[in-house]
Amino acid sequence: MLSETSMEKRKADCNPDAVDKCIIGIQRQDSGALEEFYHRTSASVYGFALSVLKNTQDAEDIMHDFYVLVWSAADKYRPCGKPMAWVLTVTRNLCLQKIREYGKKSDIPQEDWENYISGNPNMTAEDRVILSECLRSLSDEERQIVMLHAVSGFKHREIARLLEMPLSTVLSKYNRAMKKLRKIYGGEQ
Repeated sequence: MLSETSMEKRKADCNPDAVDKCIIGIQRQDSGALEEFYHRTSASVYGFALSVLKNTQDAEDIMHDFYVLVWSAADKYRPCGKPMAWVLTVTRNLCLQKIREYGKKSDIPQEDWENYISGNPNMTAEDRVILSECLRSLSDEERQIVMLHAVSGFKHREIARLLEMPLSTVLSKYNRAMKKLRKIYGGEQ
């Protein structure tokens, strides 16, 4: 779905050892480590928050809150080999807290998704076109699963844990989403 070089770049950005190293630097109050951590994780944090909250301002607030929280509570982090799962779990918890605070769940305006996609420097023009079409044609859950798998590089099992869904549900929703996309592009049915 996304170009091979884009996927390789995302995997390099989210390299567990590099992200762990950044967090260890943040624990020592190294602002350069925070900057690198932000560079490596911001697209995933913002994209995931946006897919949950469906509002750009709320997603930006969560992103801000996430990095403030990481800076102030990095000493509580313990390396476990999957730092991006930790990153998205913290992001998810902040999103759920925001939803509880406001008691809302609104639809995301299409222009918000388009702004996110066009502002992401890690995407090629082809990736942007494909992802825009995905976002228009998929349900909320399908969109989250495709974003986490294709954009952030998570495995289906990790997505199931993160979204608190059975693995079979994640797999079926992912496959359903891919069938929709193939139908749109005139590919295999």
